[in-house]
Amino acid sequence: MSFEIVEATIPEIQAALEAGELTSKQLVLMYYERIADHDKNGLTINSVLEINPDALFIAESLDVERTIKGSRGPLHGIPVLLKDNINTGDKMHTSAGSLALANSFAGEDAFIVTKLREAGAIIMGKANMTEFANFMTTGMPSGYSSRGGQVLNPYNISTPTGGSSAGSAVAVACNFCTVSVGTETSGSILNPGNLGSIIGIKPTVGLLSRSGILPLSNTQDTAGPMARTVRDAVLLLNAMLGNDTQDAAMGTNIGRIHKDYTVFLDQNGLQGARIGIPRDYYFEELTEEQLALFNASVDRMKELGATIIDPADIKTAREISYSSVVLNEFKTALNAYLSRLGPGAPMRTLKDIIDFNHAHPVETLRYGQATLIDAEYTSSGTQTEPKYLLHRATDLKLCKEEGIDATMKEHNLDALLFPADFGARITSRAGYPSIVVPSGYTSAGAPFGVTFSAKAYQEPTLIKLAYAYEQNYKVRKAPSLKSFI
Repeated sequence: MSFEIVEATIPEIQAALEAGELTSKQLVLMYYERIADHDKNGLTINSVLEINPDALFIAESLDVERTIKGSRGPLHGIPVLLKDNINTGDKMHTSAGSLALANSFAGEDAFIVTKLREAGAIIMGKANMTEFANFMTTGMPSGYSSRGGQVLNPYNISTPTGGSSAGSAVAVACNFCTVSVGTETSGSILNPGNLGSIIGIKPTVGLLSRSGILPLSNTQDTAGPMARTVRDAVLLLNAMLGNDTQDAAMGTNIGRIHKDYTVFLDQNGLQGARIGIPRDYYFEELTEEQLALFNASVDRMKELGATIIDPADIKTAREISYSSVVLNEFKTALNAYLSRLGPGAPMRTLKDIIDFNHAHPVETLRYGQATLIDAEYTSSGTQTEPKYLLHRATDLKLCKEEGIDATMKEHNLDALLFPADFGARITSRAGYPSIVVPSGYTSAGAPFGVTFSAKAYQEPTLIKLAYAYEQNYKVRKAPSLKSFI
């Protein structure tokens, strides 16, 4: 094959498919070869947890359909990896990286997976992840699961992968798939997106369906696209859109969503944009080298016509502290999810999972399960705890009304700009959207990005800003996959 798979974009792949220079079956096989050479041998990146046994049949059938009926659209015949907490009603498991759920089959597709299949995407497999979305214990490295082992960062072995969508980010970075789907509760797309030098879109909670996704928090969870370019991420986002009446959060998007977000891909999108930088609190953990990379990215935005308000501090930033919201919501959400798996499901409750782990400590408890136990015994499963109710109200007050909303109104901002994923906590608790974009690399080769964030359903603005920055500077480079620093 003369087609170059490394860094190939969806439009480039579609052009080759339409010209007869490539088939989707050949494309899947090319990804298989890269996975075999680098993910399971060689550097042993360990990002791919499971391959769909029917992927090649699906690819070949889509090739036939293209010949006879034509293409369904941009995702026709495109291989996609899903984070291992997203249900597929096929021959693959959905385990959230847990050995307790290693034999769990979902029975039916998650809503967003149904939409992807309708768009012609090839669900090629499942990506490894931090077990239970990094809610199993304290001290567990990002990208580790008892079922899948440790995902490595292909840019620098001493750099974390970030999590919990570690495998989804790393597989995209390494060109083991065209695009992938991750999920986020508090940084789980933005964090590995930043450390994997890729694009990660964390949508507004309510833009995409959460039905059929193993949950962490009913109020903060969302799926989102992960890709090497903003355009590819937006094309993947488009394919997952749809009204799911089973997800109550989607009722908030009426009149606020768009059928096609590619219309907002504007190379001049930074011209005239007002972008605020919350310097206070969010820059305290940056190294001098990272700070220099961030400041250079700001200078680039100024060159492209953006008005930078610096600082545009969030007055509540230092008041936002520990919240029991996720701890209390996890048990309720997980037990509800497990109850819908059917009578043959190996686990029915969070307590069953904890007991399984206790019975298999060598295999499952390398880092313990303190957080699972806390969730089981802290939460009644009814979310009536006074602390939970107060923390939920406080989160909305400090993160939304008196936090992001107040800051953006005070300075008349289109977006906020955070270093790396450091704004993930406040935006996630607010349920607000963000896009992380590569902005450079440290002297050790570790990726560093910037994150654009805004208020609910302001994805069009964020896409304009991220696309303009990406297209004018094109910072991302693929990892060599030859050696680690």
